[in-house]
Amino acid sequence: MKTRMLLGAFAAAVLTAALPGAGVAAEVTIRWGDVIAGSHPAAQMIERVAKEVSEKTGGRIAVQGFPDGQLGGSRDMIESVANGVQHIVTEGAANFGQWVPSISVVEAPYIWRDAAHLQKVLNGPVGQGFNDQLVSKRGMRILGWTYYGTRQLTTTTRPVKTVADVAGLKLRVPENDVFRAMVEAWGAKPTPMNFGELYLALKQGVVDGQENPLPTIRAGKFDEVLKHIVLTGHIITPRLVVVNEEFWKGLKPDDRAAIQTAVTNAITWQDEQVAKQEKDLLETFAKAGVTITEPDVESFRAPVLAALPKKFEAKWGAGTFEKIRAAE
Repeated sequence: MKTRMLLGAFAAAVLTAALPGAGVAAEVTIRWGDVIAGSHPAAQMIERVAKEVSEKTGGRIAVQGFPDGQLGGSRDMIESVANGVQHIVTEGAANFGQWVPSISVVEAPYIWRDAAHLQKVLNGPVGQGFNDQLVSKRGMRILGWTYYGTRQLTTTTRPVKTVADVAGLKLRVPENDVFRAMVEAWGAKPTPMNFGELYLALKQGVVDGQENPLPTIRAGKFDEVLKHIVLTGHIITPRLVVVNEEFWKGLKPDDRAAIQTAVTNAITWQDEQVAKQEKDLLETFAKAGVTITEPDVESFRAPVLAALPKKFEAKWGAGTFEKIRAAE
């Protein structure tokens, strides 16, 4: 881990040196971590923010990106941001649920119609409400919501056409209760696991499959160790760009505005890149020998909608799932 962190710091230093205004010593250095591989648009987004912020501040503010879990796993980095050791992290909403229990509803299966629906609702009063709670309860602020992609099921051996075909399969899920409940509703065995351990687990047969958006499957090279992609489209995933509130308030207003604008611009780019990759990757995977299956999606949707809204009603708030799902 120490070696990876040193390599990450070196890479970030090289990036910073290449930026406009690099001849000026940075007054503020922002450490921004992500578990996602550096080839993914989510990680490349950080580089775009770094470049724009450096240009706008004449090099006074340097943004250093640490993708691929260089600063730790998801929970480690969230805790580091909360404690001010790290400044920014990009992470899934459910991982903030220990402070804002209801926030996991935004990662609920079958709640969003499409990416546009997700962004419209989360950039309105619903998203602001989650931000206010996170600031007050743990001192972290949401700078933006990204479209991470539409999650699809993959398996290493077994073809899947209906939900009955996943019965008993060990499926890797992120370490949160909503994903576990979804897989249980399908009749499979949820296996929570850190993202960084997943490639080897698939290769060695520790798990029979996993679920992620297509760009993440590509960035993690999971297509090398799986045989089937099943287009379940079960979750349209948002991720949060979150900053330590005390650090944020300590910045000059103009600098906060420059960073916020850069983040907003980069999120727009990131979302477009993810959507483009989703369109192109199916053909790429098929040419590589991966079997693409269009399953009976309703067979996956029905047991989840029958179980999860009721199961998490106390956590999400009565009627919250239905209200967000119906929002225009």
